[in-house]
Amino acid sequence: MTPRPTTPDPTTGEDRDPLLAGLAALATDAPEELLDRIAARRVRVPGPIGEVDVAFTDHGIVYVHEGVDGFAESFRKRFGRPLLPAARPPAGLVPALRTGRAAGLSLDLRGLSDFQRDVLLAARAIPRGEVRPYAWIAQRIGRPRAVRAVGTALAGNPVPLLIPCHRVTRSDGGVGEYVFGPAAKERLLAAEGVDLDRLRALARERVFYLASDTTGVVCFPTCHNARRITPAHRHGFRTLGQARTAGYRPCRTCRPAAA
Repeated sequence: MTPRPTTPDPTTGEDRDPLLAGLAALATDAPEELLDRIAARRVRVPGPIGEVDVAFTDHGIVYVHEGVDGFAESFRKRFGRPLLPAARPPAGLVPALRTGRAAGLSLDLRGLSDFQRDVLLAARAIPRGEVRPYAWIAQRIGRPRAVRAVGTALAGNPVPLLIPCHRVTRSDGGVGEYVFGPAAKERLLAAEGVDLDRLRALARERVFYLASDTTGVVCFPTCHNARRITPAHRHGFRTLGQARTAGYRPCRTCRPAAA
């Protein structure tokens, strides 16, 4: 990077940065949001799979990354802004990372396309301890044929853990890719109570929906309603169409009609 030119200070004779000199010469106080326009702040905090670096602005959390060297460089490359150290993390950040419940935390998603934002907000609605297939996201945002693009948008999630893209999995029972790696994805899901072995076993039997003959409702297997179905009243289906034909209606909670 080429250094900015400097000019001699007429009083001291020392070189001075024209940008800093211009800011110092402002006739009025700088607006409160000035820092937010030119830089973001950073903290390192404990996360569910080790320490993470977090960047935030006045609008909310903007970037979450593994707690390793190179965070500032990665942030500047992606967002074009420097980082400044923060005295403390934003309110609610540490509990949100610890519990996996971040619904009340402000996120700064400026700069994303409308499609990326729609994908991430749909993923944010998936409850802790449940998973949804990529096709569910695509259908929910009104782009049922964009399953591959949904995967790409989730891979570029700037705030993993806070927007739980780890709760989006392949329909064949595989966990799929993840920004922190598939092993970390499995650890996160297992810690949230997702029985991955059971999902894989159901997928091998070509069962992707579970229905209850007592309620007449069909769900995704990890839906909290599906987990309450006793074996004697549980019926598995490969497709939602098969479940409908058998007389079952889609669960209003997990909304399998959107897959």
